[in-house]
Amino acid sequence: MEAAHRSADVDPAQVRAQLAECLNSLAEAAGLGPGRVLVVGVSTSEIAGRAIGTATSAELGQAVADVLRAFRERTGCEVAVQCCEHLNRALVVSRAALEAHGWTEVAAVPVPGAGGAAAAAWYFTLPDPCLAESLAADAGIDVGDTLIGMHLKRVAVPFRGARNRVGHAHVTMARTRPPLIGGARAVYDAVEARRRWQGRQE
Repeated sequence: MEAAHRSADVDPAQVRAQLAECLNSLAEAAGLGPGRVLVVGVSTSEIAGRAIGTATSAELGQAVADVLRAFRERTGCEVAVQCCEHLNRALVVSRAALEAHGWTEVAAVPVPGAGGAAAAAWYFTLPDPCLAESLAADAGIDVGDTLIGMHLKRVAVPFRGARNRVGHAHVTMARTRPPLIGGARAVYDAVEARRRWQGRQE
């Protein structure tokens, strides 16, 4: 009864607005668009102010999925929603993305009690959903400390947006970059490299 009361304290419209704000700032920082992949972890229990896994909310899960759908349509970025540990943190993705990226499919259908409300809502939002065993995303957002690091490319770089809460849940975001190689003599900036190259040609 207490869980239902606390969940009712959270306005789904406010959750939509807060999540959209986070996603927009991350998209700009990480350059998210067509061909890129965003991994999303969400605990609706944490959004509602409860401990993870104790007050799953289908209503809040659908609110999250609504924002993710609009984000995917606007940016062209593929969105992968991580399931909970009961489904080994598999990810809900579109079948087109699974086939395009060569991800390994696993068989399950997420539900609020096994997979999570956000993953279940995303599954039933996508026109042709499936589960990927794992992937390496270009950026990630973790709403409620669900732990998404296992699905980020190397090297993950923390991103601090203007907002660090959605509902009551703590938000962590990250972009990624390729590993820097070569040591002290290496050049990482393309403009500087061109300047040096042109200097050698003169």
